[in-house]
Amino acid sequence: MTQVVLIRPGATVYDEQNRVQGILDIPLSDRGRIEVVALAESLTGATMAALYCGPGESVLRTAEAVGKVLGLRPKRVEDLRNLDQGLWQGLQVDELKRRHLKVFRQWLDAPLTICPPLGEDVESALQRIKDALKPLVRRHRDQAIGLVAGEPIAQLIACHLRRDPHVHLEEHSPTCGVERIMVVPELIRNGYV
Repeated sequence: MTQVVLIRPGATVYDEQNRVQGILDIPLSDRGRIEVVALAESLTGATMAALYCGPGESVLRTAEAVGKVLGLRPKRVEDLRNLDQGLWQGLQVDELKRRHLKVFRQWLDAPLTICPPLGEDVESALQRIKDALKPLVRRHRDQAIGLVAGEPIAQLIACHLRRDPHVHLEEHSPTCGVERIMVVPELIRNGYV
């Protein structure tokens, strides 16, 4: 059975300020760099066949630190980029809630029904994720692979791999977390992943 070790990057200033980051390229903050060192140390001794990551400074630096500990060179996959949140990017979450409470609640509870202005809809992002993951999971059948992705794309990846039909997003996403997801062989055989 294939295992995907989904790794969230360390914190950025936007995480600390509770801002919507989307595809903005924000580097790790001081706190984020400390988190990444601890994360990498916690993965010492883990066995993974490969390490993949999306683009973006915080994601790449996290992947490099993890790769150094595991003896793997991270491979960048453009289609694992974060969700483009359009005009919401840069706004503080509290400001977004104040201005558009109903839309914001709907975004968290039923994200497939909302598209941020000038942003990417979740359905398109899910298709992009599926297309990016399919060859990786097939290539590493019955192996563990690492995957470094920012939020909220990491939540969408987890929902897809778990086959969770109720896609929902968290208001506050943890940084530098690790989630292990087992990919059922039937999903690979049936072309789902």
